[in-house]
Amino acid sequence: MENSSQLFDVIVIGAGVMGSSTAYQTAKRGLKTILLEQFDFLHHRGSSHGESRTLRATYPEDYYSHMVSLSTRLWQQAEAEIGYKVYFKTTQFDMGPSHNKALLAVVNSCRKNSIPVRVLSSDEVDEEFSGKFKIPEDWIGVVTHDGGVIKPTKAVSMFQALALRNGAVLRDNTTVVNIKKNEDTPDEIVVYTNGDEQFRSRKCVITAGAWTNKLIKNVRGLDLPIQPLETTVHYWKINEGHECNFTIESGFPTFASYGEPYIYGTPSLEFPGLIKIPMHEGRACDPEDRTWAAPAALVDVLREWIKGRFGDLVDCDKPVMTQSCMYSMTPDEDFVIDFLGGEFGEDAVVCGGFSGHGFKMAPVVGRIAAELVADGRAEDVDLTHFRVSRFEGNCRGNVKDFGDQVRSH
Repeated sequence: MENSSQLFDVIVIGAGVMGSSTAYQTAKRGLKTILLEQFDFLHHRGSSHGESRTLRATYPEDYYSHMVSLSTRLWQQAEAEIGYKVYFKTTQFDMGPSHNKALLAVVNSCRKNSIPVRVLSSDEVDEEFSGKFKIPEDWIGVVTHDGGVIKPTKAVSMFQALALRNGAVLRDNTTVVNIKKNEDTPDEIVVYTNGDEQFRSRKCVITAGAWTNKLIKNVRGLDLPIQPLETTVHYWKINEGHECNFTIESGFPTFASYGEPYIYGTPSLEFPGLIKIPMHEGRACDPEDRTWAAPAALVDVLREWIKGRFGDLVDCDKPVMTQSCMYSMTPDEDFVIDFLGGEFGEDAVVCGGFSGHGFKMAPVVGRIAAELVADGRAEDVDLTHFRVSRFEGNCRGNVKDFGDQVRSH
């Protein structure tokens, strides 16, 4: 209760990876920071838990590659400060039909951003990965060296520890129910919680994940097009005798398969002898109303894909482990990073809608949020594509020349 009477420079709402990274960055700048989380810290109800996330610079949209580069350096900087690793580098391998627009846009984006990239035929893919991947003759493979695996729960814990080290206050099991301008002191924001506590600050950052739209709608009456999706991660058993061939140490890459469906995976790392291969999809839901299960038809599609790509190397009979996760989707699959506006003007920032590909960007998103509350602008990242205003009069947002990557059912 002692924190209720204090005036903070920044209140960060939501202690997933984005909020924890933001709190670390604001505290590191000397801003008096408090981080509020509605559940236990490191909970499994949102988008920031689990054992692996992909880091890749291969994007069809050329405005993400620079952010990945910045984020990679910031991951390494945070690791140096904390003294342990959360990011494990490997190659990134993308594959798909040679005519796939999104995959071709990936190649063009790499070249535009001076990212070394090699485009391989099916025979060259077979040689590159010593027969581990089999792709159809009319497919291509795209190889870059900017790949890797991030350990998510460990990463969130790292940012929270660094935020504490820099003087931030952390509070979990504290649900924010409203945010208002202080009537008596207009340059202050008051955050109200379900425990009848009030926290005062000069600035506020909302990083509430799948709960972002609910909170923003209640606070500003603004209906942001951020739709929570429930998705499932699958782990499959590597057949006996082949386990060592699917590790980072053996050169096995993080990978993505473009087309219908979009499937991705990471090397065997967190669970020895298992490989993570899920589908980039989800079921539209309320974050408080989930099934915690994957549709049987989805598993059948994955089985066929694994059989076609890995043959007898991976047991495709059934996944041996599943984990539920959340996406927060925008219609164009681009982020929302902007000032909240309205009565809050530039005193409140919203970061959300990371659409199933944001985790790798957490360090740079946290830095951007800190720059917005401290200086009113981001230093070297163009936020044009992430503005809330892109949905005004255009419910689809940013226009793209290729289809959606995430399938909703």
